Amino acid sequence: MQVISSTNTRIWFDEALLDAEPERSFDPQYWQQRGAMSGQARGRGTTYFIETPVLPMALRHYWRGGLLGKLIRDQYIFTGWDNTRCAQELQLLQLLAEGGVRVPRPVAARAVRCGVGYRADILTEKVPGAQDLVAVLQLRAMAPAEWAEVGQLIRQMHDLGVCHTDLNIHNILLDNQGQCWLIDFDKCSQRKGEAWKQQNLDRLLRSLRKELQRFSILWVEDDWEALMAGYRHNE
Repeated sequence: MQVISSTNTRIWFDEALLDAEPERSFDPQYWQQRGAMSGQARGRGTTYFIETPVLPMALRHYWRGGLLGKLIRDQYIFTGWDNTRCAQELQLLQLLAEGGVRVPRPVAARAVRCGVGYRADILTEKVPGAQDLVAVLQLRAMAPAEWAEVGQLIRQMHDLGVCHTDLNIHNILLDNQGQCWLIDFDKCSQRKGEAWKQQNLDRLLRSLRKELQRFSILWVEDDWEALMAGYRHNE
């Protein structure tokens, strides 16, 4: 990653993937003026989807959630550039991608200091033609081999020591080639030990059971056994 620094701003970027001026690439209007904006999605904030000759990208601003988020919408305490949420997510995605885990490639990140705090943005690869597993399972059941691939992908992540603190079926994608991806690594980290791995898996199982009740997804408990068979495949 290349780095651009000033008194109040730091930008990290991969010059091979970013087909834009790094300083302007976090401004949605910049992409709009270039005719590169392809859509957007609303959640806690707005994610902008961008098409470039190099790859499709997603631009996201970091917003706080919960009660604190109603008071301080998008600022975090600054304790060093490498401790910013965007820098940590960028580094984690780079580690996973280089380790062979199918995750969106990190493109760029920016942190801007404001007093004792900072605001942040991140640009990542947008997985083309992908749906999360909730959307997939509302349309069809997945085969045991597909569940096994999900399990293998999670195991690859765990073998690199990465704990996904929000592992649920909204954060697992299936692309138009039938390949699985993991997304949303904000607030995730590398950890030692083993207990957290089971906690990740327990969270995912709760997510499946919850969405079964909410959306009547096409999932049965036996599918979990297929996932775990994939997870344990290389043991």
